[in-house]
Amino acid sequence: MSQQGTASFDPDLPPAAVDDPLSGHPVFVRWSRASQRVRQADRDHPWVLDTVVVALVLLVFCVPDLVHDDDGLREHRIAFTRLPLPATLLLQAGLVLPLLWRRRRPATAFAVVMTVFVLQWALGAALRADVALLVALYSLALHGRLRQLAWACAAMAAALALVAVRLSAAVSVWDSSFFLFSAATAAVAVGIAVRIRRAQLAGLRERAARLEIERDQRSRLAAATERTRVAREMHDIVGHNLSVIVTLADGGAYAVGASPERGREALVLIGDTGRQALGELRRMLGVLRDRTTEEGPELNPQPGVADIDGLCARIRAAGPHVVYTAGGELEDLDRGVQLMAYRIVQEALTNALKHAGPHTRAHVKVTADATRLRVRVDDSGPPGGAGHSPPGEPGHGLAGMKERAALYGGTVTAGPRPGGGWTVTADLELAPDQLDAAGGVA
Repeated sequence: MSQQGTASFDPDLPPAAVDDPLSGHPVFVRWSRASQRVRQADRDHPWVLDTVVVALVLLVFCVPDLVHDDDGLREHRIAFTRLPLPATLLLQAGLVLPLLWRRRRPATAFAVVMTVFVLQWALGAALRADVALLVALYSLALHGRLRQLAWACAAMAAALALVAVRLSAAVSVWDSSFFLFSAATAAVAVGIAVRIRRAQLAGLRERAARLEIERDQRSRLAAATERTRVAREMHDIVGHNLSVIVTLADGGAYAVGASPERGREALVLIGDTGRQALGELRRMLGVLRDRTTEEGPELNPQPGVADIDGLCARIRAAGPHVVYTAGGELEDLDRGVQLMAYRIVQEALTNALKHAGPHTRAHVKVTADATRLRVRVDDSGPPGGAGHSPPGEPGHGLAGMKERAALYGGTVTAGPRPGGGWTVTADLELAPDQLDAAGGVA
């Protein structure tokens, strides 16, 4: 393995810079951190940087114009106008002070500097502070509108042509024009390059933030989906078994005095139902448990179509008369489809027991052909023929059955029967890969 240092990720750098060997160099890292601190300080106090730029221009380019003597002009064949000190100070102020607004009002700052620049050269004076025009042009290319930049370049070309003509006594027009236009082009090019660079970095930061938001949204959606699935499973397991246990306990309490054997039978059925519920809960929790470090014990598989008969037997033990009819090659269906059919029948029978009472009659029919699976559960309602209301648990009862069927492209309908009672039907279109499958557990 290589012993080279690994560069830390800098969000202000593009991805290519992270892989650059120089990015891990201590000088590069220190420079990056310092630039980050400067950018943060500039965001907190934007006027400070502009003031520093103006102070540097004044110190480097304005002060020499104030202290130079006449001997420096004798070396040139150009006769520049020597302005009084107040006029020089005013021109320098007009050239440099607008740079304070070079980022907030770049077009206005450039216009003011250009006006003072043209006035100065019209008077025949030469000032080192003219470099402020290049700074203003750079700022306009970086912060201004591109349409404004086009007009500024045209005005810059005209002003530089005036300067080239004024310097023609000592330097040829072509040589001076080449130097002046090269400086202006460099200012514009650097400004546009920095502008493009900042736009790219802003785009990368925005994309990274958007990806992070999308990742969090996917995580929350996955968590919400998992919570819904667990709530549906808990409702199916706990709700059904508790309904059976409560009904058996009530029946056993009534029968304990008149027929102790019936009470004892009810207690045995309660124990069997509770153990089955506990086994299903363990199985569900085992699926949720992280078993990456060690293998847990083998758990019972998910219930399927073959378990509907036992489900009907437990409901019968609670009182209702249940008839179960099956047709087609149900055992060859995918395990997920079988679980869906089992849960729909379980929910429908539980609701019949809960709302119609222990004296209702139910008929369960599950059939499958080459393309469709159909589940139908009819109950006669409570004694007297009065219909019973739909499940009173919105989002878990009927909604849970519809969610299960929708996972396989099916539909579930529920409603009162014309002669009393309630009907639940599920219709699922089977895909080819759901037939003849020894599929895994959903």
